[in-house]
Amino acid sequence: MAEEEFEIPSAHEEALHHAAHHAPGFAQQIAIFTAILATIGAVVSFLGGHTQNEAIYLKNEAVLKKAAASDQWAFYQAKSIKAAIAEQTAQLSVDAKSRDDSAKKAARYTEEKKEIEDKAKEFDKQSEEADKESQKALNPHQKLSIAMTFLQIAIALASIAALTRKHWLLGGAGLSALIGIGLSVFAYLA
Repeated sequence: MAEEEFEIPSAHEEALHHAAHHAPGFAQQIAIFTAILATIGAVVSFLGGHTQNEAIYLKNEAVLKKAAASDQWAFYQAKSIKAAIAEQTAQLSVDAKSRDDSAKKAARYTEEKKEIEDKAKEFDKQSEEADKESQKALNPHQKLSIAMTFLQIAIALASIAALTRKHWLLGGAGLSALIGIGLSVFAYLA
């Protein structure tokens, strides 16, 4: 029978072999870190876009309500002019029937003006409320944009750390990521 040779690795070699097969390497850790950052960045980017879209929608609503109010105020002015003309016609009319008809028209126009004025004021109020809501909806956008910038810086630093194998750059990436995540949370709390 031929004797087989067996090599028995030392404890150090065994530890290195185990670490090589079971522990993730620096590049793999950075890849996982950047994948997580990219996912968080996608969420932050979505939230920033959502706040911007909501603000635009509300601003558009404010403009539409302001236009409706403007239409009502123009209608109010037209009724005011008609009422003034009817009052003048009533004063200048020679016969009683014409005077009564013109006075009734003036009273009707004056009554209609009140309803139109109330509608115009309501549209103005709705426009102001929508404008305030638009401003409120846009508040987180700037913080989310800055947060996204910090997350992108973190991804860039992590990539450079992977290429240069400089561990301290990964620390900078972690700090930048924490700032970005913190700003994202702060955007909705403030």
